[in-house]
Amino acid sequence: MGALGPLIADDSPRASRAWRRVRGIAAEVALLGLLTALSPVLLLLAGAVDLTLWLRRRKPWMAVRLLAMLWWFLIGEMYGLLGLSAVWLRAGGRDGERRREGVYRVKRRWLRSHLGGIRLLMGLSLEIEGLELAGPGPVIVMIRHASIIDNALPDAIVGHTHGIGFRFIIKRELQLLPTIDIGGRWVPTLFVRRGSGDTEGELAKLRSLSVNMSERDGVLIYPEGTRATPEKIANAKAIIAERQPEIAPLANGLQNLLPPRLGGPLALLESARDADVVIFGHVGLDGFEYISDIWSGELVGTTVRLRFWRFAASEIPAEREQLIVWLYARWQELDDWIGEMCDGGTRTLAAATA
Repeated sequence: MGALGPLIADDSPRASRAWRRVRGIAAEVALLGLLTALSPVLLLLAGAVDLTLWLRRRKPWMAVRLLAMLWWFLIGEMYGLLGLSAVWLRAGGRDGERRREGVYRVKRRWLRSHLGGIRLLMGLSLEIEGLELAGPGPVIVMIRHASIIDNALPDAIVGHTHGIGFRFIIKRELQLLPTIDIGGRWVPTLFVRRGSGDTEGELAKLRSLSVNMSERDGVLIYPEGTRATPEKIANAKAIIAERQPEIAPLANGLQNLLPPRLGGPLALLESARDADVVIFGHVGLDGFEYISDIWSGELVGTTVRLRFWRFAASEIPAEREQLIVWLYARWQELDDWIGEMCDGGTRTLAAATA
C-alpha cells in the first residue's frame, strides 16, 4: 500500500463525538431488535397494504420490499460495526497500513451487501461498460449524483473489482451513521461542513486527500454537489450567467447534469497531478432521491447502466482556465451520453422528477 495519506481529524468535542456514536449504535441495535421481534405482525400489515394497492392499481408490492430493505440495512450496519471492531483489534487500535486496508475491505463488503440487497429486492439489473478502465489507481473518480443508491456504486463496483480504497468527500450529516462516523475517521475522509464560511480551510483539507496516493488508492468526488433536478439545473445556469458569465456558454449545453462546482474538483485536479481521472456515469436511478420516491414502485425491474471513461494525467491541462474548459467538456460528454441512454428508453431526468 505504500506511504499513507493524512487522516482528517474530527473537530467536534470528544464528549459529543462519543455520545453521537453511542446514541447512533444504540438506536440501530434497538430498531433492529424491535423490527425483528415484530416482523410477523409487520409483514402481515405490509402484505395487506400491498395486496390492496395491487388489486386497485397493480402497484408493485413495495411495503413488504421496503420493510425487508430496512431490516437488511440494519443487518448490514451490524456487520459493518463488527467488522470495524475486528479491524481495530487486529491493528491494536493503532493507525497504519493494516488498519486502513482493513477498513477499506469492510467498507467494500458493507456497501456490496447494501447494494446486493437492493438489487435482489427491487429486481435491478446492471449493464456495465468500461469497468476495466476504472483501475488501477491512483485515480480521481468523478461520479454523477442521481439517487440515494448511487452512494454504494463506487466501492461496490470499482473498489471491489480493482481493490481500490476510496478517499471520500461526503456531507457531514452522514456522521449520523456510526459505521461512516467511525470508519470514515480511520481512512482519509473529508466530512464537508456546508455553509461553514471557511472555504479555504475546507479546500486545504480536500487537497490533503491526494497525498501519497498509490495504485490502490482513489479519491471520489461528486462534482455536482447534490442531486440534479430540472429546476436545480435551470437555477444553477442562471446563477452562473449572473456571477460567472465567462463560464455560462460551457454550462448552457447541460440538460441532465448540474454544472460541476469548481472549488473541489479543481482543487483535486491541481493537487493530484499524477492521478488519472475516471468519469463514472450511470442512468436508471434518476429521481429516487428519498425513500418516498422508491415507494412509487418505479424502481422495480429497472436496468441501471454504468459507463466509465478514463483520462491520463498527462492529458489534463495544468493552467486553470484550460482546466475549467477541460472539466466542462468531460461533463458535457457525460451529459450527452445520459441523453442518448434516455432516448433509448431509460427513465429520463425530467420524467423521474415530474
